[in-house]
Amino acid sequence: MLDALFINMTLGLGLDTGGTYTDAVIIDLANNEVLFCTKSHTTREDLSIGLRNVMMKVPKEYIPDIGVVSLSSTLATNSVVEGKGCRVGLICIGIDYDNSVKSDYSVEIAGGHDLHGNEANPLDEEAARKFLESIKGKVDGLSINGFLSVRNPDHENRIKEIAKSILNVPIVCGHELSSGLGFNERTSTSIMNARLIPIIDDLIKSVKKVMTELSIRAPLMIVRGDGSMMGEDIARERPVETIISGPAASLIGAMMLTGRKDAIVMDMGGTTTDIGILRNGRPRLDPEGAVIGGKRTRVLAADIETSGIGGDSRFLVNGPCLVLSSLRVMPVCLAASEWDCVAEYYKNLSSEKSRPTPAALGEDNIVLDSEMFRTLNIPEDKSIITSSDLALLELLREHPYSLVQAGEKLGLHPLSFNIHKMESLGYIQRIGVTPTDILHAEGSYTEFNAEASKTAVKYLADHLGWDSEKLITEAKKKIKYKLCMELMKVVFHEEEATTISDTSRSMLWKAFFHEDSKDYSCSIKLNQPIIGIGAPCGVYIRWVGEALNTEVIIHEHSSVGNAIGAITSSISEVLDILIKPATIGITESKVEVFSKMGNSVHENLDEAMKYAEEMGRKYVLEAIDRSGAEDVSIDVDVERKTFKYGNCKDFGDDNPLIEVHMTIRAAGKPKQFEVNP
Repeated sequence: MLDALFINMTLGLGLDTGGTYTDAVIIDLANNEVLFCTKSHTTREDLSIGLRNVMMKVPKEYIPDIGVVSLSSTLATNSVVEGKGCRVGLICIGIDYDNSVKSDYSVEIAGGHDLHGNEANPLDEEAARKFLESIKGKVDGLSINGFLSVRNPDHENRIKEIAKSILNVPIVCGHELSSGLGFNERTSTSIMNARLIPIIDDLIKSVKKVMTELSIRAPLMIVRGDGSMMGEDIARERPVETIISGPAASLIGAMMLTGRKDAIVMDMGGTTTDIGILRNGRPRLDPEGAVIGGKRTRVLAADIETSGIGGDSRFLVNGPCLVLSSLRVMPVCLAASEWDCVAEYYKNLSSEKSRPTPAALGEDNIVLDSEMFRTLNIPEDKSIITSSDLALLELLREHPYSLVQAGEKLGLHPLSFNIHKMESLGYIQRIGVTPTDILHAEGSYTEFNAEASKTAVKYLADHLGWDSEKLITEAKKKIKYKLCMELMKVVFHEEEATTISDTSRSMLWKAFFHEDSKDYSCSIKLNQPIIGIGAPCGVYIRWVGEALNTEVIIHEHSSVGNAIGAITSSISEVLDILIKPATIGITESKVEVFSKMGNSVHENLDEAMKYAEEMGRKYVLEAIDRSGAEDVSIDVDVERKTFKYGNCKDFGDDNPLIEVHMTIRAAGKPKQFEVNP
């Protein structure tokens, strides 16, 4: 019966690695129907483990009909933020770099071009050769960046040729990644890209290995930060473009699930909440490039606001205050359902009297009796932590302990452990009260051990002299306020308002909770619906919709929206071309064309425009073909900028042309493996 059911059906396997869970979905690509979905815990120390675990859950009857696989991942973003990656050499041509993203070895050599693409200084090839010989065997990647290489990439290309003859490592040129001005941002992006190449390559190899084990003979696609797909070969060359891949996939998934082309999307996971906007069926992009780890890049990506609040955010008591922290912890209810010893600990805790917690300057320095710890990882170089910390890590490998329990077991004082340091390095994880526990204690969501959550919540309430009901009410208010404020920041940013004053915060509070003061009240209504994505969204995002008087859409498969977006997106390749008169205001001026393909000079604007479009179409078609696209369409967008004289009215064609921006975009669906031949 199954054979008859699946004959001639082509399926897609979508994968997403989030901060807490790794998701998988099987979709009928003919009608985008979700046939199967599942989750597995993300293994941060090695994402491939979590991916393998979730892929192995796919029912065997679907395997032969999988025609394409697509992956969105947090790996690139996390690696940049955490400073991970391979050893990189850097060659700067004609200008020094501000080192905002550091390389391992660097040199500045003579060369570079001017704004018209003319050579400003001769290229010092000898200095480049000397540097390349000196770093041979010491680097795993090379970044080459020339001054105004976006106007003429000849010097970067020449150094790349020389480097290929000396080094056997991946080589990245700045002009290959961005056509925008901004030498430092372009250089930062290329360094990040070079560092990420072996990391993404390992991830792709891991996924391909599991595909082989499962006999999945299908192309593997990777999701870009703008929500489009690219082939694995392109991803290996330009892994930096996978930054913000997961949140971008959530926007595509939200649109596919709901059919809405204009909406605000809130993707709430265990670790963070990502907020983005859909405009006319596309994610709103950040025109200046994504900001990752406080560093501006030249990576075209969805304009996403990421907030440190999720289902696994930490609730704690700091003196007289209940605090919602961005620290990701393991929910008490989940830990108690996984370890009997944890369930027993919280059962016994119910008979213990809560001890007061003094206010502390740093929330990370507070450890409550209602919190336990588990080992995530042990460093290979054990000299970087103390012997006491190493003993704690080894003990916690058995099962979770509270610090008091661990101290008694090891004969050490609980305060002798460097908890904050080990948490920040990812060696241990705290078990504590989270928004997920608040729902369990309330009884509105009880998938795991609700009794453990109730005990831990009561313990916190006792700290504050409250009952559990009051703590749950105040905790829900903090969650609601945080989510609403983060959404309003996105909306205000859209309207170019950048700060929220104390008065505004007071008014927003009244609006969110529909509270009146003696003399006035406030109300806010969003003009766009909110689409909730992620496992916890069914409860929390509805609170936001109630506060902001707008429709909230929660699809039955919203918990795996990112993976759905990963497999239902389109392949896309974009080329930006700049066309400028050599002399502004001179009608008979020759016209220059600049792109990552190089520069050229033409007799007039018509000739330049025709050349640019023909060359651009050929480039994007060749590029998208490398990613394995079919049913390709091409859009050409032209934006003219003319000079306006003061406050005078537009004189039409009499206004001198400053420049023309031509954007050529090719889009198509991935070629599918021919199933059921």
